[in-house]
Amino acid sequence: MKTLIRPVPQWSAVAIAPPQRSISVFLSGRDVTDDHSLASLMPLTIVSGLDAGEEATLAFHEDGRTLGTLRLTRVKSILARPSSVTLYRIAEGEHHCLPWPIRNWQEWLQERAAKRNRAEHNFRMEPAALRHLMICYICPRPVVLVSVAAAGHFNIFPMDLIGAVGGGFALALRSSNISIPIMRRERRVVLSSLPAEMKSTAYALGEHHKAPIRELAALPFATRPSSLWGIASVADALRTRELAIRHVEEVGSHTLFLADILCDEQLAQGVQLHHVSGFYQLHRQRRGIAFPRV
Repeated sequence: MKTLIRPVPQWSAVAIAPPQRSISVFLSGRDVTDDHSLASLMPLTIVSGLDAGEEATLAFHEDGRTLGTLRLTRVKSILARPSSVTLYRIAEGEHHCLPWPIRNWQEWLQERAAKRNRAEHNFRMEPAALRHLMICYICPRPVVLVSVAAAGHFNIFPMDLIGAVGGGFALALRSSNISIPIMRRERRVVLSSLPAEMKSTAYALGEHHKAPIRELAALPFATRPSSLWGIASVADALRTRELAIRHVEEVGSHTLFLADILCDEQLAQGVQLHHVSGFYQLHRQRRGIAFPRV
């Protein structure tokens, strides 16, 4: 009954043991589950190590069934030695997570809610773009904390626009992030994969996209120095990765960083904080297999 009177939340914060394997992603028929990420929100852009031509399709499969499809238009390829990656703009999309009557009704409810909520963090995305973005999140996206350090500057903030791409790793940050100049100059960051129970802590650090950390001691968790560079990372992280940035590209509203993983440490086993589309979570709930909410 609730799906008839109120919009399904756009996102759900859930606990998943990495790597997620509920969804497989195919770019024009080729498996890119571990080779694609979001490169920008405005315009909505995908990056992959696979060049599938001028027109392509990104499909999200669960147990052999197609739950969502995005039609893509090639923007360009980026030579980021030793490999290249390709940017695709999302042109159209649809999903089948919900039955037809509920799906169309929910689209109307969510469009109405989006028009009422023009908050800055939503980038004033158009309703169609928001729908396409939620299709991207049929594939659960892990949340990490990113540590950036240099003389006179330390920062740590949450991100989920990340992923393995073209044999390396991609991060897309809103170009207004205060640490971007440091990342461009220092060419190194540390990622801490977060236990699901750290959701509130991660969200509270969202303010540091605009302001650096003043004192390390003020952080609400213990830290440990990373193995290579000694950059403060989350002591209770499930995993830490030290990345060397090899290419920087401005893509619409975001700055895309392409990097190599120089050090990858698995520190603990457990469930990690992920974001997933609200309508995909509802699809799983209707089947009795909803992801645990955080």
